Amino acid sequence: MLKGKRAVITGVLQGIGRTALEIFARNGADIFACAYARTDEFESRCEELSVKNGVEISPIYCDMSDNESVKEAAREIQKAKKPVDALINIAGVNRDALFHMITIEQLRESFQINFFSQIIFSQYITKIMLRNGGGGGGGSKSVVFTSSVSAIDGNYGQLAYAASKAALIAAVKTMSKELGRSNIRVNAVAPGVIKSAMTAALPPETIEKKLNKSALKRIGGSDEVANLFLFLASDRSRHITGQTIRIDGGIG
Repeated sequence: MLKGKRAVITGVLQGIGRTALEIFARNGADIFACAYARTDEFESRCEELSVKNGVEISPIYCDMSDNESVKEAAREIQKAKKPVDALINIAGVNRDALFHMITIEQLRESFQINFFSQIIFSQYITKIMLRNGGGGGGGSKSVVFTSSVSAIDGNYGQLAYAASKAALIAAVKTMSKELGRSNIRVNAVAPGVIKSAMTAALPPETIEKKLNKSALKRIGGSDEVANLFLFLASDRSRHITGQTIRIDGGIG
């Protein structure tokens, strides 16, 4: 689905991002793989996926809590002077606390990682897309953010997380209008309960309560979310923009 295309994916060390890296490589994409820390295991995995799938995977290191690190990572991608067809923003953080207990520091950290850094990074990467003529030739470029059903429905004890993810939904609506004239599509994905390190930290009773309210009564897989990213990055979704797509098993 992505043969001949190049994607930038953030948050690829674990969870949904790790799975997305594998699925995008399997589907023929060359990838700038953005991780917050360098490890030998990650470098080896990038090399292995590159050889196995006949694609180019370039590790990029970026601390989303530090705007200068974000800018430096984006500049490194710019210096490569290669076209970018898709940007998949997956990196994020969850700082749960009740409304009366949330601190300003937790709010700032949540918005820094979940919103500010991603907007800054997207500014740089979409400029690369624009310099390469946007989505010409009948195809399109694609930017995808990872929001959450908590941003739409609200959730007990997730004020900072939900608010920062809701900000992305508003940004998607505006960005899609501004970039649409250049055939750059902007969408968001809103996962529900998905098997990941983030949900593993939740109390079992919290997960059970959410699943009981869902139509499918099961936890989602990281591959199911990654395949939605794949669809939105591909030209098969070239008439979809400005949308936030829930992938939550039918949570009521």
